[in-house]
Amino acid sequence: MNEIQVSPAITRHPLLGGLVGAHGAIEIDAANYDAFAGPGLVVLFFAGDTVRYPESLDAAVILPELAKAFGGAFRIGLVRPEAEPALQLKFGVTLWPTLVLLRDGEYLGAIARLRDWAEYLRAIDTLRQGPAARPPSIGLAVKGGSEGCH
Repeated sequence: MNEIQVSPAITRHPLLGGLVGAHGAIEIDAANYDAFAGPGLVVLFFAGDTVRYPESLDAAVILPELAKAFGGAFRIGLVRPEAEPALQLKFGVTLWPTLVLLRDGEYLGAIARLRDWAEYLRAIDTLRQGPAARPPSIGLAVKGGSEGCH
């Protein structure tokens, strides 16, 4: 099994720091993503800017409780700010907070924004038991026109 290299912790809100320190989440960046996403079930937590998206702090409190509710069936990865743009594109993340579920590195689905407890339980259970899927893409504006097309 590959050992996951962890970059030095970054300064963040204490609730996000607690997710890493007290609850064993791994901070995910370009250097350790592949090793982390590898075998097993993982949840990538896209917190975004907690000043703009303060509900991400609520998700940081809820996520360890979800891990407990599922008996530790998944590992938690907190996506570092500098890694968010690339992983956001990879998984079609456009809302915060977002939890992306992966099994053996394959995309299972995402849960965007805060949900009530029962919704989280249902969604995670459904996604973890379901097949791998293709991540949604982030739409890019395309200008069309007839110039040059015959």
